[in-house]
Amino acid sequence: MTRTIIESGTKTAIMGFDQPFCVIGERINPTGRKILNVELEAGDFSRVQADAIAQVAAGATVLDINSGAVFSNKMAEDPRYADNNFVEPDLMRQLVEKVQEVTDCPLCIDSSVPGALEAGLAAAKGRPLLNSVTGEEERLELVLPLVKKYNVPVVAISNDDTGISEDPEVRFAVAKKIVERAADFGIPAHDIVVDPLVMPIGAMATAGLQVFTLVRRLREELGVNTTCGASNISFGLPNRHGINNAFLPMAMGAGMTSAIMNPVALPVNAKAIAEKRAAVAAAGIILPEDMEDEDFVQMFGMGSTQPRAGKEMEAIRAANFLTNNDDGGAAWIEFNRQAPKAGQEGRGRAGRTGGRRRRA
Repeated sequence: MTRTIIESGTKTAIMGFDQPFCVIGERINPTGRKILNVELEAGDFSRVQADAIAQVAAGATVLDINSGAVFSNKMAEDPRYADNNFVEPDLMRQLVEKVQEVTDCPLCIDSSVPGALEAGLAAAKGRPLLNSVTGEEERLELVLPLVKKYNVPVVAISNDDTGISEDPEVRFAVAKKIVERAADFGIPAHDIVVDPLVMPIGAMATAGLQVFTLVRRLREELGVNTTCGASNISFGLPNRHGINNAFLPMAMGAGMTSAIMNPVALPVNAKAIAEKRAAVAAAGIILPEDMEDEDFVQMFGMGSTQPRAGKEMEAIRAANFLTNNDDGGAAWIEFNRQAPKAGQEGRGRAGRTGGRRRRA
């Protein structure tokens, strides 16, 4: 049975067909996050550490760490900062060290810069996942020696020097090529995690079917574990969570064993709460003046004022249960157990002391 082992100094995450789905938390990534870029440029890693803690609490089993920051202010002062080969290696080292200060969750070192990959590998405890190698010749020659040197698993993305093909047969052939080239370096297939590339369903109606077919072939013919950027499938569409919630269990059923995704439902901000309170008041609905924000947002289905596991995590945990990768449903039951509110500890349903009583 194919098993990919990812480790920190004290914890192990196992990716495999007979294992619970591996959730690789994606939020430690400055791409498209202006505030995080500014903070990293100033040497502030507090948001990174908070994101790490929140993702693990929501159920991430591996944390992806991406160092692709743009330091605009420093770039204006020193042209070297325009070069990612200069910026990313030291930033990656710092990111890995800062995350390891607050969690022992296994890591995924993510960069397009070989120097940053090696810096992350050198700083990481245990056996991290490397993200990534492609079928491009230059990339194969740069990354596979690192994979062998550090004895780590690697994400293999199914594109090559010709780009990303819309033909699933071509993407399968690229994946097979990477597995074969890795074998030439003495890297076993169980240490290759293939990303078959998920296309947006809004742009390609067959995108979902293509992925499911590819994942089955990768499992049955190459015997490799698989991953994907889960949110790609819903890009540009309304109610993305609804699509993601359907896609993930279907991909799992086809044999996908992991996904790079956001496991956290972000908290409702104060502005949204104030606007909703005003709308409720305008509608003539009278609520207690001392109603707490958390009770308010839950009453009106807005989410929570605190970070918590997202709906995608609910779908994944349900699928784990349905595929017999949750022994006795223990994880599902624990996931759905609500913490009591202050003053209600030890009470049963509806705040009654004790549990449900049988009639004599």
